[in-house]
Amino acid sequence: LFLATNRDAVTHLTDAQEWAGGGSMVGALVGSTQREPLVVGKPSTFMMDYLANKFGITKSQICMVGDRLDTDILFGQNGGCKTLLVLSGVTSLSMLQNPNNPIQPDFYTNKISDFLSLKAATV
Repeated sequence: LFLATNRDAVTHLTDAQEWAGGGSMVGALVGSTQREPLVVGKPSTFMMDYLANKFGITKSQICMVGDRLDTDILFGQNGGCKTLLVLSGVTSLSMLQNPNNPIQPDFYTNKISDFLSLKAATV
């Protein structure tokens, strides 16, 4: 059994630091074993399906919040959830608005603390 948590090419330890992600190790193992993993982390819906079933949640009532288009937002979309992109992490506004970007969230905001200014009636 070959499980992988993700196939992220890069990861960000800080805004200024980009490092090889878990996908680099997965790629090495795929190349050496000639086997494909079962990816149980984002953007695979494995985790979403399990949690929705365990807690009796309808996935259309969930909003996936994240800062990365190709994992967080794709995970939400693959799982049938609403999505909210937070621009204070990996993805910038210019990346989001790039005409070549095929992944569009339902909503986006500059930072997660923007929620503090919402009124209860709008949530």
